[in-house]
Amino acid sequence: MTRTMRALLGASALCSAAVAAHAQDTTLTIATVNNGDMIRMQGLTDDFTEQHPDIALEWVTLEENVLRSRVTQDIATQGGQFDVLTIGNYEVPIWANQDWLLPLEGMPEDYNADDILPAIAGGLSVDDTLYAAPFYGESAMVMYRTDLADEAGVEIPDQPTWDDIRTAAEAMTDQDAGIYGICLRGKAGWGENMAFLTAMANSYGARWFDTEWQAQFDSPEWTEAVNDYLTMMNEYGPPGASSNGFNENLSLFQQGKCGMWIDATVAASFVTDPEDSTVADSVGFAQFPNKDGVDNHGNWLWSWNLAIPSSTDAPEAAKAFVAWATSQAYTDMVAEEEGWAAAPPGTRTSLYENEEYQKAAPFAEMTLNSINAVDTNAPSVQEIPYTGAQFVAIPEFQGIGTAVGQQFSAALAGQVSAEQALQNAQTSTQREIDRAGYGE
Repeated sequence: MTRTMRALLGASALCSAAVAAHAQDTTLTIATVNNGDMIRMQGLTDDFTEQHPDIALEWVTLEENVLRSRVTQDIATQGGQFDVLTIGNYEVPIWANQDWLLPLEGMPEDYNADDILPAIAGGLSVDDTLYAAPFYGESAMVMYRTDLADEAGVEIPDQPTWDDIRTAAEAMTDQDAGIYGICLRGKAGWGENMAFLTAMANSYGARWFDTEWQAQFDSPEWTEAVNDYLTMMNEYGPPGASSNGFNENLSLFQQGKCGMWIDATVAASFVTDPEDSTVADSVGFAQFPNKDGVDNHGNWLWSWNLAIPSSTDAPEAAKAFVAWATSQAYTDMVAEEEGWAAAPPGTRTSLYENEEYQKAAPFAEMTLNSINAVDTNAPSVQEIPYTGAQFVAIPEFQGIGTAVGQQFSAALAGQVSAEQALQNAQTSTQREIDRAGYGE
């Protein structure tokens, strides 16, 4: 039985126990995403309930797009359905400024908030006050099969260009053997395919908007980036890629079906885990590619964080859980249970100073360097009126980004041409940004 399966069974048991735990004083309802690190956390929460026998935990575990929709609807209406939310660094400052989140003040003395990586903490703070605690942080990078690259006679440098990636994808593709040279996100969503495509477009020198808030999908940079993405995926990618997001591509890579996968750095521990990955001993890493002549390797910065909605009726219990799940002690517990390579990455300076972690995680340096290289104030090499990284940090981006993602997913599925998808993206984006009053 794999670790992920054990965690899932443990999480299921915890959910059942929570429902039955009527004798406990407080029940926290926690909304979270169905990825490996969060599933692992659910399997380890006996430690929390032993320390807090008066608090029961009830989990609502959802696919990424569904999670975003559910928690956004609940918090915007002050529905009070959840006591702890799993949200990204996109939502935190926007929601904090709406007074929808409680500040994480008065955390336990041993929590050591100063240990959180500055790049991550900065995205979760408003006026130097933390409004969410990072469970893990990430940038993006290339993960590739070193054995296939050697067999194909191609080299993937530490800082590849997109020409390097396309050459390697072609060389490693063996469709008769069920091996695809490259796996990339195709599932529609502002945080699914548009996270990847925005980072890719940034690396081509593109931008979402010019300084007058005019959409830029009719620019040469966006046109080239989208056409290159579609060409690579159609020629060297897996079938049905328009339905593949992070989890689907992770599974394909672990099964040995992808020569390369360009995605979040957090995936590194899962593709190198011999219990879950058939290619664990043959994985190499490289920086997110750039277009030759453009000094921008994607500019991707994300963290999944635990936050407390202001509508909760159990703020102190919720704070106790957030402190437990994002603490240094939790990291140590994961390392003890599953090894240092499985520790939640990208959140704490102390983890990257830990020699045991550095020894166990060959991806540690690449992850830290990728995170530290991100400048959310300048995701594009061109002048822009917004901040962000693989997203635009405005409230309207959830709707705009998802609508654009649907266009590009349809193009990947062959339902519309690249030209039509870009034109539709240009029209719909400009309409919504004008309606919201930007650029006036």
